[in-house]
Amino acid sequence: MADNRNKAEKSTSPIDTTIPKVTGVGGIFFCSEYPDKTKKWYVKNLGIEINDWGSSSFESRNLHNPDTINSLQWKPFKNGDKYFSPSKKDFMINYRVQNIEGLLCKLKENGVTILDNITAYDGIGKFAHIMDLDNNKIELWEPEN
Repeated sequence: MADNRNKAEKSTSPIDTTIPKVTGVGGIFFCSEYPDKTKKWYVKNLGIEINDWGSSSFESRNLHNPDTINSLQWKPFKNGDKYFSPSKKDFMINYRVQNIEGLLCKLKENGVTILDNITAYDGIGKFAHIMDLDNNKIELWEPEN
């Protein structure tokens, strides 16, 4: 098993970044009655550091490109925050994707509810939102390279 993993890790095959797909989890967002107190609890008890955006960034190396650092955002929001609408759920997952344009075309063809157009932010990347079968709002994020 270890030999197979080492072979996969050492593979020099180029990764096709044009395939529209999810490449990882970009964020975990959830509702809290008292988000500021919740953040302080996590800081005090679990050592999570809060950044200037009120979230925490967990960084890791990209397995296929070790020079690339991936970031997972974690953030509690106030119960009822409109950012989660139209979902009635108290959580949202942000998926890191490649080729967000192609992915949205594929999702549209598959009848998936697309909530908005792609929005781009300098230094951050492109975002769009969809609904899954259980009416969970999903955030798609294609980071800037």
